[in-house]
Amino acid sequence: MSEMSRDDLRIVAGPANRVLADTVARELGGEPDPSAVERFPDGELRPWVRDVHGADVYVVQPTGPGGGDSIVALLLLLDACHRAGASRVTAVVPYFGYARQDRRQHGGQAVGARVIADALATAGAERLVVVDPHTPALEALCEIPVEMVTAVPVLAHGLAGTGDGFVVVAPDLGAVKLAERYAALLDTPVAIVRKHRESGSSVHAKELIGDVADRRPIIVDDMISTGGTIEAAAGVLLDHGAIPEIDVAATHGPLVPSAIRRLHALPIRRLLVTDSVAQHDAFAEVHTIAPLLTDTIRRLHEDKPLDDLLIRT
Repeated sequence: MSEMSRDDLRIVAGPANRVLADTVARELGGEPDPSAVERFPDGELRPWVRDVHGADVYVVQPTGPGGGDSIVALLLLLDACHRAGASRVTAVVPYFGYARQDRRQHGGQAVGARVIADALATAGAERLVVVDPHTPALEALCEIPVEMVTAVPVLAHGLAGTGDGFVVVAPDLGAVKLAERYAALLDTPVAIVRKHRESGSSVHAKELIGDVADRRPIIVDDMISTGGTIEAAAGVLLDHGAIPEIDVAATHGPLVPSAIRRLHALPIRRLLVTDSVAQHDAFAEVHTIAPLLTDTIRRLHEDKPLDDLLIRT
C-alpha cells in the first residue's frame, strides 16, 4: 500500500459506543466521518457512510452488550466502507463479544468466535483490533491479522498506590496470566481461585492457591457480565481471611442488571472498568481507553509497530 497522508485517515463511529469513537477521532485531530445506522420499523438496520474512497478507514464499534444488533451494525458499516472504495478497512472492536465461545464444550455447539471473525473478514475488514479479548486463541481463529492490545496499564494506573498489604487475585485459572501482568505493574503477590462454572450465571469456587490472609484483594478479570465469578471468588477470599475491602478491575463491563445487584451485596471498595462498552451505572469507576485506541490507530496508519501495546503472553 502506498504511503498515506494524514487526511486519508478516517474514523467511522458505530452506534454501540459513539462517545468513545468520537473521542478517538478528536484525539487524532479531527471528527468522526458522518455516518448513521437507520432502523426500519421491523428492526432491520441500514447504514450510511460518507464517501471514503481511497481512505484508510477505522470502524469503531464494540459487539455488545446486546450482541446481535451491534454485530450486524458493525458488519454492515464495514461492508458500506468497503463498497464505498476505502483503500483499507480496519474493524476496531474494543469489546469482542462471543470470544468466550472459542471452542465447543459439548457436541452440537457452535464456535461463535470463529463465526464472528469470519463474518468480519467477509464484510470487508482487512485487520481487526481488539482490547483484552477473553481468549488469546482469537488470533488463531481469524483469517485476517488481529492486533490484541491491552488496557491493563490503564487500569493498573487507576489502582496506583497499592503495594504492601495487597494481593492480586485471579478468579479462575484462565485469568492467571492477566493477574501476573497486573501484579508486575503493582508490585504485589498473586493468588489464584479455582472455579467451576455450572451455568452462564452460576459459578462455584473450589479452592485457593496463595496467601490472602490479612491482605486487601484486587480481583482482576478481562470482563464482568453477571458478576458470578467475582461473587464466588470473593467468598473464597473472605473464607481464607482476606480483609473485606475488595477492589475489582476488569477491562470490559457489559454488566447485566443482576450483576449490579450481586456486586452491591459484596464488600467491594472499588469497581474499575474501561469504556470499551458504554457504561451507565455510577457504581463502576470508568477509565477511558481512548488514548490506547488513538495510539493504536495512529501507529497502524503510519505502519509503525505496536509491540509495547500488545498483550504479552
